[in-house]
Amino acid sequence: MHLLDWAVLVGTLALIVVYGVWKSRKAAISDPDDFLAGKRDLPWWTIGLSIMATQASAITFLSTPGQAFSDGMQFVQFYFGMPIAMLFLAFFVLPIYYKLRVTTAYEYLEQRFDLRMRSLAAVLFLIQRGMAAGISILAPSIILCAVFGWNLALTNFFMAVFVVIYTTSGGSAAVSRTQELQMTVMLGGLILAFFLILNELPHGMGVSEAWQIAGATGKTQVLDWTFDWNDRYNVWSGVLGATFLFLSYFGTDQSQVGRYLSGKTLRESRIGLIFNGFIKIPMQMLVLSVGVMVFVFYQFNQPPLHFNQADRAVLVGTPQALEYAKLENTDAQIFQEKQQVLETLQQARLSDNAELSQLAIGQLQSLEARRTELRTQSKALLQSAGIKGDGNDKDYVFINFILSQIPVGLVGLMLAMIFCASWSTTASELSALSATSVSDIYRRSLVPGKTDAHYLRASKIATVLWGGFIVAFAIFAALSENLIQAVNMIGSMFYGTILGIFFTAFFLKSVKARAVFYAALVGEVIVLVCFWLNKDAYLWYNPLGCGLVMGMGWLFQKMIPE
Repeated sequence: MHLLDWAVLVGTLALIVVYGVWKSRKAAISDPDDFLAGKRDLPWWTIGLSIMATQASAITFLSTPGQAFSDGMQFVQFYFGMPIAMLFLAFFVLPIYYKLRVTTAYEYLEQRFDLRMRSLAAVLFLIQRGMAAGISILAPSIILCAVFGWNLALTNFFMAVFVVIYTTSGGSAAVSRTQELQMTVMLGGLILAFFLILNELPHGMGVSEAWQIAGATGKTQVLDWTFDWNDRYNVWSGVLGATFLFLSYFGTDQSQVGRYLSGKTLRESRIGLIFNGFIKIPMQMLVLSVGVMVFVFYQFNQPPLHFNQADRAVLVGTPQALEYAKLENTDAQIFQEKQQVLETLQQARLSDNAELSQLAIGQLQSLEARRTELRTQSKALLQSAGIKGDGNDKDYVFINFILSQIPVGLVGLMLAMIFCASWSTTASELSALSATSVSDIYRRSLVPGKTDAHYLRASKIATVLWGGFIVAFAIFAALSENLIQAVNMIGSMFYGTILGIFFTAFFLKSVKARAVFYAALVGEVIVLVCFWLNKDAYLWYNPLGCGLVMGMGWLFQKMIPE
């Protein structure tokens, strides 16, 4: 990477750290509640951007373009339930939190049930969010290490240490304020990436022509109305399954609840939530569109057969190297054939020849299918040579494009976008883990009755300790085939149960603490067993867990009334 890119990268990241500390300099935080929840003085646009930045991790900007490169735009269906969830939370759940003026979402459960329920929900949150935070920081680290040859443990450490600095300096307020700038960098980087790719396409090819080529291979299809339990992304799993995931994530996950509890008023927080719900889908379509445009770019420029070049380097000097070279030669032949087909498709478009156009599209689809098969063979060959993981390289598509095709100077900005995304999510997660640990466990059950100064110090120590935990977990964690799916899978293992506890508290007033406690334990075990048997249907475990807790809670209350 060029010296100018390093200067842009380091300068941008330094600016963000300084900005976070500077924006919270007047806080003079002496109250642990202010450290954990902020001064509750944020406007709606800060809340909205903070919520978006918390969810938009580095995984979003590394993994999602690769998802689109491979499978097209259909992943956006995963977010169809978000506006529904945001409206429900804004009008039915948010007023409850504001009325009780809680620091964490789990305080409400003690008031509604008892300390045992508050502690159970907090522990479930800490388990799943701690693991998810580890993957959030591991994702960019693994990819950057593979590309630059950095040490993974040190990369994880430095990815976390700067976040810990400004999080401990200003608490929740510093996190939210810093995310304003981070979100600006991320959105600016995405838009810039889209137009940079468009500029690299052949002369005279605009967005519509590029989209036509992508559409010819099925990359632009958004809606899939087929109902299939094992299909991760269709309209039904997005509207039904994902709605429950978002209800739990935004309504009961402290990393998000802490963002909107810092609002000036109920109205400001409500607008911030709704803003996020309706902006997220267009933003996600932009991220996916970047991946689709990368796919179009590589129709005219020879792509590597396998995008993770570190994996490719493993083959050097192995018995599999010759076989892999044959696959690469076949791939190069397919690429040359594609150029002729694309030229025919362009001529058909200019002459408005529908028959010739359909013939060219069929040939293009056939060639793409052959290349997909080649990529599958290359992954199997890499695995036989002893590479770690399953050989899936979706997460390396976008970073490979950035480093090989983006002009000098802008590479640093693109990498800064990835770091910003990682920091924004990790900071919110650290703040939430610290808030839950101190408010719901340490202060409430382990060491009650101490001074505010003691709990403020404990909050900062908890932030540092959780930073150490996520670095340690990141080093030893194993990645799934796609990073963004890994985070959603972890959430789906626990979110349904947590949401069921809260929904029982909100809507089943006759159900008491003991009944819902046992229902939550049994429901969580059932969800974990189902997940172990079938990981592909993970989105459906959110409504399943919620329904099990509510249904069994009501039944247990009838059987064992308190």
